[in-house]
Amino acid sequence: MKDPLELVRALAAPYGFNLVAAIPTSRYTATGAGAASSVRAVHPRARSMIVLGNGGGGLWRALSAHAAAHPGWWDRQHPLDDFTCEVVGRRLLPALAGLGLEAAAAFPFLDSPVSFNFIEIARLAGLGTPSILGVLVHPVYGPWIAFRAAIFLDVDLDQPGAAVGFDPCPRCAARTCISACPVGAVSAATGWNAARCAVYRAEVEADCAPRCHARAGCVLGPEHRYPDDELEYHQRRALAAMRTYYEQHRHEKNRE
Repeated sequence: MKDPLELVRALAAPYGFNLVAAIPTSRYTATGAGAASSVRAVHPRARSMIVLGNGGGGLWRALSAHAAAHPGWWDRQHPLDDFTCEVVGRRLLPALAGLGLEAAAAFPFLDSPVSFNFIEIARLAGLGTPSILGVLVHPVYGPWIAFRAAIFLDVDLDQPGAAVGFDPCPRCAARTCISACPVGAVSAATGWNAARCAVYRAEVEADCAPRCHARAGCVLGPEHRYPDDELEYHQRRALAAMRTYYEQHRHEKNRE
């Protein structure tokens, strides 16, 4: 049998999924009963998971090429998520089935039938490590990473990525991410202040609309920064979520 992890890497690479690692499901289920029940709901016989992510702008370029070949793709509500499902569902899962494996996928943007903590999954898989920015960072790609899918398999795999043991923030001397934030929402002592960030983003939208200044100020992987149109795409969606948080936070304050 071919190595399923290498097969996934080879098939996923042309679509920009260049962060791929595998860990036993037990490493994730050990984090809590909810994690164990989520895995069982997706794949009752799962013994390992292959975690797919992207570093840099390769995924966005692949999506752009796909959208150009499929008129109307950009008009979808979630073109990037749909593209991810297309690659996983039409390319990766059938290929794994061709090896005689029982495979099932879960995505961070789909909570049905169950949800997963993809930040924790990516950390355990060695695809990123927590930073004071509030996002995971990678030794090569810095903060310009995202985690798109997990494929559960009924075989044993354990090949984590390069971020295992990586912890750059305590040793960083520049810390330009802190000074770059216009509202001081990043601190070496306390990390990312989500509430302060959300309030500022909701009230002074134009200043942070095209990009997160703190993320762009990180000294790790600046050459892998997302293209401007991808940054705008993600920031618009993040802003919508932050506005919801802001409104809820404001109403709670008014009731106090």
